[in-house]
Amino acid sequence: MTPAMTGSIAWVLMVVGWYAIRYPFERRAKRRRVERTRRGPAETLRMAISLTGLGILPGIFVATGWPDFARTDPSWGRIAFGVAAMALALVLFRKTHKALGKMWSVSLDIREKHELVTSGIYKRLRHPMYSAFWAMALAQALLLPNWIAGPAGLVGFGILFAARIGPEERMMEETFGEAYRAYKARTARIIPGLF
Repeated sequence: MTPAMTGSIAWVLMVVGWYAIRYPFERRAKRRRVERTRRGPAETLRMAISLTGLGILPGIFVATGWPDFARTDPSWGRIAFGVAAMALALVLFRKTHKALGKMWSVSLDIREKHELVTSGIYKRLRHPMYSAFWAMALAQALLLPNWIAGPAGLVGFGILFAARIGPEERMMEETFGEAYRAYKARTARIIPGLF
């Protein structure tokens, strides 16, 4: 098996792992009433851009090989780093879902009886779910042997992150006030000790 084929298979396994982790939380979340949301056209556009970069373009490449002109020939070392980033992404993804429990939401929602989660992986990071998605986007860039489909996740998720982080933090501050401001002062956004 070639490094290119191994990378594509690993990407598919990462997507399957992501869905297996998320599915039960998504089902549970549908049963809880949303008290306040920031969903709307802007959020829909951000999610569509991210989905295109992290799902649609790489999925088309893996299924069809298109765009063929952008194929690369990755090394085994690059694939190994991609698998390591993939493992990190899935571990972070699982830890965020476990810590959030009933407070989890796919979008910018405040649920009924919403509580500020500051335990588990949220003890040091305010947005570890975004850390997981950055690791996933990096894994995709390393695993997929295509210079369009591979980095598409970094671009797509980067746009979502840049446009969403501010509104999300404002919503949390409006909801939890001083408790969130204190939490914000003692934690990093996505990388412990750095950012």
